[in-house]
This record gives sequence, structure tokens and C-alpha cells, in this order.
Amino acid sequence: MEVLRVFNNNVVLSRDPDGREVILTGRGLGFQAKPGQLVDLTKVLRTFVPEDGRDPDNLGAMVAAIPPEHLQLAERALEAGRAEMSIPGSTVLSVALADHLSFAIKRRRMGLDFEYPLRAEVTHLYPSELRAAQRILWFVNSRLEEPLDDNEAVAIALHLVNAGFATGDLSYTYQMTGLFTQLFEVLEQAYGRAFDRNTVNAARFITHLRYFFVRANSGKQLEEGAGKLRAAINESYPDAYATALKLQTVLELRLGEPLTPDEVTYLTLHVARMVDENRL
Repeated sequence: MEVLRVFNNNVVLSRDPDGREVILTGRGLGFQAKPGQLVDLTKVLRTFVPEDGRDPDNLGAMVAAIPPEHLQLAERALEAGRAEMSIPGSTVLSVALADHLSFAIKRRRMGLDFEYPLRAEVTHLYPSELRAAQRILWFVNSRLEEPLDDNEAVAIALHLVNAGFATGDLSYTYQMTGLFTQLFEVLEQAYGRAFDRNTVNAARFITHLRYFFVRANSGKQLEEGAGKLRAAINESYPDAYATALKLQTVLELRLGEPLTPDEVTYLTLHVARMVDENRL
């Protein structure tokens, strides 16, 4: 296996014997490595295989942005969750959970706790996922000096639910791709600068929109419980909120249905993260 791209000292992009591009992690794996060199397989700790047509570069950048200990924590926590239900061995799920936990740990250290919406819905509609999420959260908290809030189980449960979403309908993918392009154009007009689609926060924004499409098509938009969070975010990021309202207009015109206030709140949060990556 040879190095295709180096993301940082611990993460590289390579090609496996089956011809697939894969993300490899391991301490010092990328140190002084250059494209074309052979991978030191003795240093490889984890292999992430992009799924569902995910861009290997985007996934690699996200993996590189997550502390290695949080990647390991997420994978071990998922194993703990499998005591409650069958959880697929998904690269996307592992990375998404690690990214969520890493952000939640950072927020906890800053004293910022979220009240996630849909607790009642998750409790009634996805009891197995919630039980597994609670087991995952218990495992995570047993390894942290500052345990995460119990509400994080709701968000983790939704990650488990989302892991089961898959569609082979290319027209759906085309619709999303065209809309993503339009939304980025709105962002660029609002801020008068270009946004790199390959950044970690752009990837997070796109992932959020993918899940939003699923919620909108199933009539299950985020719809209660985020009032305090909404007020705090809108006050802290007024420009991002104004931009989110513009995105809301585009989405409503394209999808033919109104967005709930909670959906706009999370759009605001993602816009804020892309605009000022140092604050969130």
C-alpha cells in the first residue's frame, strides 16, 4: 500500500489491495511521509473505508481533525452499545460519533450544554437506539473526568437511527447535490468570500443537510425543545442567523414546505462553525 495523501502526522490516505481508497491512522504514520512512498503497515492502528460514495478526502480531513483518543473512544463505545442492539460496523457512523463526542467534550469544558429536541419522539419511536445510546454514553462518561450530560444520549440515538438510512435513488442524490451548490452560493454572497467545500465544517454542514432531507421527506423535522438554545445561538451569532434565514428561504422554495424554527437554529450553528472555526 502506498501513500496517496498525508493529512497529518497520524493520518494518511492510501489504496488497499482491492483498489479502494482508504484512510489509515496510526501514531507517526504520516510523519515525513510523501505521496508515492510505501505505508509502514506496522504503524497502522485503524482503517476507515469511505461508504455511500463519500469523498475520501473529506472523510480523511474529518478523521484528521478528531483527536485519536476520541476516535478510539467512539469505536469502543459502539462496541459497548452492541450489547443492547445490532449496530452496523460503519466507518461513517464511527467517524460521525467520534466527531460528535469530540465537540460535546469541548462544549462541556466550556460549560455549554445543549438541550436536544425530540427526546419524547426518540423515546417512543426509537427505544432500542436510545437504550444503546445510553449504554454508549455510560461507557464514554466512565472514561471522562467531566461526564457529558444525559441529554447527549438523544443525539447519539439519532446518529444510530441515521446509520440505517440508505437510498439507491440517484435522482435524490442529484437533487441534494444541486441544492448544496445553491446553498453554498448563498453563503458566499452573504459573506463576500468563497467557502472551501473540502473543509471539515463544510463536510459537517453537508452531513447535517443530508439528514435534514431525510427528516423533511418523512415529515419529522426537528420541532421542539431548542428554545433556549435558539435564543443563545441567535444572540451570539446574529450574522450567521441572518444567513440561515436566507438558506431557509431557498430550502422552503425547493422543498415546498416550511422549516421549523429548530431546523433554522441548527442551520445557524453550522453556518457559525464554517464562518469562524475557532469559536465552535
